[in-house]
Formats: sequence, structure tokens, C-alpha cells
Amino acid sequence: MEGLIGKKVGMTQVFDAEGNRTCVTVIEVGPCPVVQLKTLEKDGYVAAQLGFGDQKPQRLAKAQQKHFEKAGVGAKKVLKEFALDAGEEVKVGDAITVANFEGVKYVDVTGVTKGRGFAGVLKRYNFAGGNMTHGGHSKRRTGGLAARDLPGWIEKGKKMPGHMGDVNRKAVNLEVVQIRPEDNAILVKGSVPGARNGVVIVRKSLKNNAIAAKAKKGAK
Repeated sequence: MEGLIGKKVGMTQVFDAEGNRTCVTVIEVGPCPVVQLKTLEKDGYVAAQLGFGDQKPQRLAKAQQKHFEKAGVGAKKVLKEFALDAGEEVKVGDAITVANFEGVKYVDVTGVTKGRGFAGVLKRYNFAGGNMTHGGHSKRRTGGLAARDLPGWIEKGKKMPGHMGDVNRKAVNLEVVQIRPEDNAILVKGSVPGARNGVVIVRKSLKNNAIAAKAKKGAK
């Protein structure tokens, strides 16, 4: 399976056999039941729709309830499609666990960043600001906005105050430090986007895993 749905638990630290400390993010991954299979004949592509996070059925529309009933799985909060690995076969109702990442060295983690509300340019874009002394009147202001010539309007993409955070971001090529099947957890080196308990998508990193496999093959 290309990836799985998970939940960011938080950050901690682990020690290796030599006593070296590594800061890691703990992600609860799966188990994710297969809710639907996409086939080449019917849908034009091959993929598996996975679910994650228990949901009360009464909070879903009837069509959504029937969708889960047909699959024989409980209602889920999140649905996401993932491509299958070469030669992989799964059935509706199968539970995909964190064991899917056994032997994987690097992963990409996608999440929604923390929302920071309305922010000025100093916080949002790290502007320097104006003079704080000597009569400065633009301490935390944006500064000049538009050219004085015609047409004189503000150009698209101008960095200005506005809503900060709450956007999709991907952390790529994160090293897998540990996999704990008994806890349905994967520990990755460094930080991942989002707040604690936020939903994240964990995918196998194609680039670095291919490089690692090539190096391993060359070492033989």
C-alpha cells in the first residue's frame, strides 16, 4: 500500500544503543480498513479507499452509512484513496496496519498546519518592521503597497496581513526511526505539520526509498 491514514500523537525522544538521542514524532497509523476498491475496468484506475477514526453513524448521511455497511466496517471519520504496491492484493474489509511500513526507510507526511488566526506581516512573513525609536511611525506596519505610477493598484501576490496557518503542508523524506506494531505507531525523525491529534497522511517516500534500495543492491 502506498500509504496510510494516521493521527499525530506528539513529539518525544528515543535513544539508540550508543546512547545517542533522536527527537521523533509519534504517529498513530491505522489500522485502516479497506472500505472500497477501485478497479481499472470500472473506475479507470486501481486503488484502495481506506478509512480511519471511528465515527458515530448518526452523524453521517444515509448514503455514507450505506457505504460503510456495504463494506462491512464501522463508520469512519476520514476516507482516503491509496495506490497499491506492485502485485499487492487486498479485499474489502481487510485492515491495513503499520506493518505496511516494515522495511521502509523514509516517509512523506502530509498534514494541516496549526491555525494562527489573523496575523500581521511581521509574524506572517517575518518582515523587519520600521524604526522603533527616533519618531518612527511604522513600527509594525506593512510599509509601501503600490507603485506611484499608473495604474497604481496593488499587485497580485503582495505580502499583506491576513489569515495565517491552517493550510496543507508536506514534510518529505522523514527518516523512520522505529515501527511499533503493538502500539500501531511509527516514529519519524523530526517534526510533522499539524497540532496534536491532527489527522495526517503517511506515504512511502519514493525518491529516498529508491536511492536506499539501489545503494543496498550495489553493496551486495
